Amino acid sequence: MTDAAITCLEDWLQKRLTPDHHQWLQNQLQKILTANSDRELHITLGLIPRKFGRTDLNLTDEELNQAARARKNWVPAHWTIDTTARIYVLLQLASRDTDKFGDTLVDLCRNADLAEAIALYSGVALYPESESIDKQIGEGLRTNMRAVFEAIAHNNPYPAEHFDENRWNHMVLKALFIDSTLAPIQGLDERANAELAAILCDYAHERWAAGRVVTPELWRCVGPFATGTMVDDLERAASSSAVGEKHAALLALTQCKDPKAAEILKNHADIASAIAYGRITWDALDL
Repeated sequence: MTDAAITCLEDWLQKRLTPDHHQWLQNQLQKILTANSDRELHITLGLIPRKFGRTDLNLTDEELNQAARARKNWVPAHWTIDTTARIYVLLQLASRDTDKFGDTLVDLCRNADLAEAIALYSGVALYPESESIDKQIGEGLRTNMRAVFEAIAHNNPYPAEHFDENRWNHMVLKALFIDSTLAPIQGLDERANAELAAILCDYAHERWAAGRVVTPELWRCVGPFATGTMVDDLERAASSSAVGEKHAALLALTQCKDPKAAEILKNHADIASAIAYGRITWDALDL
């Protein structure tokens, strides 16, 4: 997997860097791979954005397909040139010394600025698996810096593939706490569970009690497991004057097995029909 990802990154960078910049990167990489310390690695990672800038990578559809072939569910659609180059260097390093790489990444994260932290965490699905990397991912998720959190949580297969239920639920709840969106979390529907649904309903009650808005996305993880008072919560949200909240609650109710859900949907027949015909979906929800 690492070799396939390296091939992708090398191809994308070669197409977008000037010959001089590409040669500089290769020269720095050789210094890193032959050095006896991490000094050259730190220098190179720090110089990359100054050399290449932070413009979007702007991958083509074929290049995104290439990524998906190299690593299932890898979606680098929002990566920048500097992020790509940094991860390219790290993967080259990981392929040469897998056992040491986890400790190297932890050290890099400890001293990283915001942009570098985003780049380091964006590559976690491509790195060789290790206990130290997994623990570092936990550190990244505990941050209140939304961009760093989203580098792990959004468009990244690692959480869905590796997190247990408790860790997964805490990640989803943390996303709401820091005003991040849920839709880009891979496996959001597949990893939904009854415990998470209960947690999110409790969170909604706290928001309502404080007179604050509840993000419509929350109900996506509630619908399949709603029962009893949780269905009452969905009914309340379905009665909202806010279009996004109403549609989200009714979308959730279409996934609910409780008999009361069908009765509520009858009271919103036009919207329920639009949902049935695919005119209202989670992906097109007005947030």
